Amino acid sequence: MAATGNKPSIKIIKRNWDLYLLILPVVIYYAVFEYLPMYGVQIAFKDFIAVNGIWGSPWVGLKHFERFFQGYYFERLLLNTLLLSVYYLLISFPLSVLLALLMNELRLAAFKKTVQLVTYAPHFISTVVLVGMLSIFLAPKSGLVNQLIAWSGGTPIDFLAEAGWFKSLYVFSGVWQNTGWNSIIFIATLAGIDPQQHESAMLDGASKLQRIWHINIPALLPTMAILFILQCGQIMAVGFEKVFLMQNTANISASDVISTYVYRSGVLGAQYSFSAAVGLFNSIINLILLFGVNRISKKLTQTSLW
Repeated sequence: MAATGNKPSIKIIKRNWDLYLLILPVVIYYAVFEYLPMYGVQIAFKDFIAVNGIWGSPWVGLKHFERFFQGYYFERLLLNTLLLSVYYLLISFPLSVLLALLMNELRLAAFKKTVQLVTYAPHFISTVVLVGMLSIFLAPKSGLVNQLIAWSGGTPIDFLAEAGWFKSLYVFSGVWQNTGWNSIIFIATLAGIDPQQHESAMLDGASKLQRIWHINIPALLPTMAILFILQCGQIMAVGFEKVFLMQNTANISASDVISTYVYRSGVLGAQYSFSAAVGLFNSIINLILLFGVNRISKKLTQTSLW
């Protein structure tokens, strides 16, 4: 018999008070640092004047959005942001799955732990150190890569100063740093597969590749779908720090993305309303992509976030 009123819910809260207490810090964090700051989003529709405050600044509607869409750099910013994110997603995501499948097949425990250490460790290198390593290894005269090119009879390349190399350097350095870490969740999924499935397949004469294709990969598909949806929801959110540290006047045509543009116009240029409008546009596109990809995934794979 279904209970009515608020008493059942109160009883549930009292019975599971420790669980609610455990999640309370997370709720407070999101309330303070994610939801309360949304109050300031309204300056994207105002000419913000610091001395007048948010409420005292005049409304201007979509003026800042129109300025951004009609701006000289709009196409370049949008294209660079999309290309960097899609390029990284297309390279990193399959490699993470492949690494997890290969790690799952390792049987020598000592060797498996060594591979895990080697592939996970780069994730803990800070972005500043990573870009510093790129600068050292790719230096035009003293860099190891250019020394190898010179010894083989080639002409040294100033990789960080050439726009054509920027996207590949950004993507593959990120792949080296994060692929091992990103594969952890896939390895955990593979570890949860019932061993009896493999035993039955072996009795039926299935090869290792056949077992990977017909058992491991289908088991990974729901996890792959969820992670792919989440990553598609961040396509426009290219990491600011790494791009900014790798960016210079020589490669800016390929490295200028929305996040660095917001920094220049908002922080350095003190155009707070304009930069807020650009950032809001960026977030809205991410939200649309998240809902769109989630809906497509639900129709095609029956797997979705909601």
